Amino acid sequence: MSAIELHNDAIVIDGLIIAKWNRSLFEDMRKGGLTAANCTVSVWEGFQNTVNNIVEMNALIKDNADLVTKVHTTADILRAKEEGKTGIMMGFQNANAYEDKVGYVQVFKDLGVGVVQMCYNTQNLVGTGCYERDGGLSGFGHEIVEEMNRVGVMCDLSHVGAKTSEEVILASKKPVCYSHCLPSGLKDHPRNKADAELKFIADHGGFVGVTMFAPFLKNGINSTIEDYVEAIEYIYNIVGEDQIGIGTDFTQGHDQAFFEWLTHDKGYARRLTRFGEIVNPAGIRTVGEFPNLTAALLKRGFSESVVCKIMGENWVRVLKDVWGA
Repeated sequence: MSAIELHNDAIVIDGLIIAKWNRSLFEDMRKGGLTAANCTVSVWEGFQNTVNNIVEMNALIKDNADLVTKVHTTADILRAKEEGKTGIMMGFQNANAYEDKVGYVQVFKDLGVGVVQMCYNTQNLVGTGCYERDGGLSGFGHEIVEEMNRVGVMCDLSHVGAKTSEEVILASKKPVCYSHCLPSGLKDHPRNKADAELKFIADHGGFVGVTMFAPFLKNGINSTIEDYVEAIEYIYNIVGEDQIGIGTDFTQGHDQAFFEWLTHDKGYARRLTRFGEIVNPAGIRTVGEFPNLTAALLKRGFSESVVCKIMGENWVRVLKDVWGA
């Protein structure tokens, strides 16, 4: 089977996209053969503004129903594939929207939020992010993890500090994930995960989505799709073929003001980091170029069955385990 035939046949899931949501992006998702994506609808926002973001996303999905469909269950992902649409999974990159109410976990689950990152870079009521002294999972955080397990929301640890991540992994009775990360073995960076951290999450049934965000790749903005595949292979060699997938962190359509917002605590306070120029790896600059990734994985020597696992089958399995449907 050719690379394009395999790609067209495969379930293709992106575990994290934080792009500018509009019709042109949805058209590019279809061009790239994307079956479903975890789409960020909250970072620093509290409850009310996050609800507003979901209202806006619901309207976008309705207005573009020829291209996209909302995902609540893995059956919805498979239905999207059959219908030739892209399934929109809603996710948070911060538990901030839960504020101090455990009951909000159920409220947002009912609205379609199935993946929630515990912290975004700094401290919140749940725990600590990767740019701050890590005090671990709070008592309230333990309650949130337990409730996320109960209602079927996946705990995401991508931007979370090492200690908080370890305590979430140990506290959760369901698989947790790094939805979008890279190995510090290839580039030392606060956002990248050490070999021991990657092994620890995998040993406890967790999942790793590999990102291609250029500042965290070995060759930065000079990276190519081959550099991305090298990072995938590096993590694959640690976690194995069943607990790895894709989480690009596509920021397509956003301007510099958006990145300034992301690089400051709460979007407006102290600066946490500088990204510099943001350029995706050559060969996969846009969502529409997703088929190139299937081809690059095959070229690297991965078998067709393993490529299908990495491109999306593994995500479906682990999400069904967490969501229960």
